[in-house]
Amino acid sequence: MMPFPVTTPGSQQTPPPPPKCYGISSPISLAAPKETDCVLTQKLIETLKPFGVFEEEEELQCRILILEKLNNLVKEWIREISESKSLPQAVIENVGGKIFTFGSYRLGVHTKGADIDALCVAPRHVDRSDFFTSFYDKLKLHEEVKDLRAVEEAFVPVIKLCFDGIEIDILFARLALQTIPEDLDLRDDSLLKNLDIRCIRSLNGCRVTDEILHLVPNIDNFRLTLRAIKLWAKCHNIYSNILGFLGGVSWAMLVARTCQLYPNAIASTLVRKFFLVFSEWEWPNPVLLKEPEERNLNLPVWDPRVNPSDRYHLMPIITPVYPQQNSTYNVSVSTRMVMMEEFKQGLAITHEILLSKAEWSKLFEAPSFFQKYKHYIVLLASAPTEKQHLEWVGLVESKIRILVGSLEKNEFITLAHVNPQSFPAPKENPDKEEFRTMWVIGLVLKKPENSDVLSIDLTYDIQSFTDTVYRQAINSKMFEMDMKIAAMHLRRKELHQLLPNHVLQKRKTHSTEGVTLTSLSDSSLDLSADREDSTSVPSPTSTVKPGPVTGSSQGRNSPSPAVTAASVTAVQITEVCLQQVNPGESLGGASSESIPQTASQPALLPPPKATVARVVSSTCLVNHPPRPSGSTATNIANPVVGV
Repeated sequence: MMPFPVTTPGSQQTPPPPPKCYGISSPISLAAPKETDCVLTQKLIETLKPFGVFEEEEELQCRILILEKLNNLVKEWIREISESKSLPQAVIENVGGKIFTFGSYRLGVHTKGADIDALCVAPRHVDRSDFFTSFYDKLKLHEEVKDLRAVEEAFVPVIKLCFDGIEIDILFARLALQTIPEDLDLRDDSLLKNLDIRCIRSLNGCRVTDEILHLVPNIDNFRLTLRAIKLWAKCHNIYSNILGFLGGVSWAMLVARTCQLYPNAIASTLVRKFFLVFSEWEWPNPVLLKEPEERNLNLPVWDPRVNPSDRYHLMPIITPVYPQQNSTYNVSVSTRMVMMEEFKQGLAITHEILLSKAEWSKLFEAPSFFQKYKHYIVLLASAPTEKQHLEWVGLVESKIRILVGSLEKNEFITLAHVNPQSFPAPKENPDKEEFRTMWVIGLVLKKPENSDVLSIDLTYDIQSFTDTVYRQAINSKMFEMDMKIAAMHLRRKELHQLLPNHVLQKRKTHSTEGVTLTSLSDSSLDLSADREDSTSVPSPTSTVKPGPVTGSSQGRNSPSPAVTAASVTAVQITEVCLQQVNPGESLGGASSESIPQTASQPALLPPPKATVARVVSSTCLVNHPPRPSGSTATNIANPVVGV
């Protein structure tokens, strides 16, 4: 046996292949899991089980059976459409049609009782109108289908239904193909040619989900890590795309990027590295799972070099398929600040878990939102019937981020943190049939320079928000009599008047500021900064209750002719101690690892900070719908509520 390998003429030694690169940069670490990592991962699984994040095999098989039935229904419907349009028999026999899934179910991270996002893909001779007529009618006749409703005018048109107890949302896409093969890969960009924009939007969910699974090194490790991070985000009230936090696909992309940077790590390590990477991420550098690819299809893509508006996105996480989009365009200054603090807290807790100083359950403990702040704005939406209330709540919730953005621009508001969880509100009149929902926004205030008094008038901000909601409701012909929005300020110790004790009495956290809200009368409030232990100004009334407000508008022009405000006397405070949220403060788990940012992207500009010069000594929140012109003017309710 020769001690050294011999290279014969014509042969060449093959060097070992370089390590596979996932994503747009080299991995941070290729370290394999240690025994302690495996033990911690098993403990993580046991901790997750009681939260219902794993579906039982029986329920999973039920979902698979339902999707098979739905898939057969689609194929049968497309054959019927093909026959009605006199296609050749040879085409009809092979016309196909298929149901694809996306979202949490396709990613394999759905929880017990979760809904299914589905896409119906049809050949070119099947129109969208067919989907919303003949297919809708076919579903209506199916005995297992309940709560069937079509939302044809939505940004992404959808049919919603409950199939044998499982909620399903079905989108529709017509491809420029004569038949739909069973092995169709929706990631193929050529499928987008000659499609209308609604079909492209419908396809986007499936294409993004499939590409994420294609770009992670180990799907099982990715799935377990994502289950843990999604549960953590929900427990910490930062899971909501519509309110300016992150939705499911954004959390999935952040976890996928972590998996790319640590391709051999298992879930316990990946959860810890997730917090390390994104507590140190230099936003607004974008998170990319792969280099964006150019396609000559003339579709709008996220590109700050071309689109000025993209430069103001605060936390861009870019979808990995064409046309690339930012999935987090709703993120605001406040929501990013809240999430960054949660990342740092998560890093500190996972560091304790690594050192055996804490258990995984600590990571999923919900911080008490209602102990965290001293100022709260409570928004109430009410409607006379359950159906109207459902529509009204959806519209109001979709616009709350506009209010948050407006509050952030006030020079004396450091942070406006909306709790994604809504709550049933107590009835205003117990004898009247009314459905009420409320949302709570925590405020952090900033002490003005050279002054011991802080008084802020938020009349215009609230008024602009309510005007926007009412205007859209009227324009979309959704508005009905007695649909109302109310807004009020409450201090922490007054929240019990609207929220039950089991919601308020959670683990107490340190207050993020030292401010109290002093009630001066039934119709006005003064936001006054003082110490946590100082004596508040006595109120003439024993409780805070809604009451009518009268007056006239001041300052900025309002889109509505009558904005009410009440003037109050400012309260002199001798001592002020404001402990502000500092997103740059480190919370443990220091590491020398370098987090690769996206070097190829240009530096992005911070959002412009508008200043508000008008600060007067009143804080009266009022609301009423805009006054439409014409005959409808007398039919609109005018709910004016103050505290």
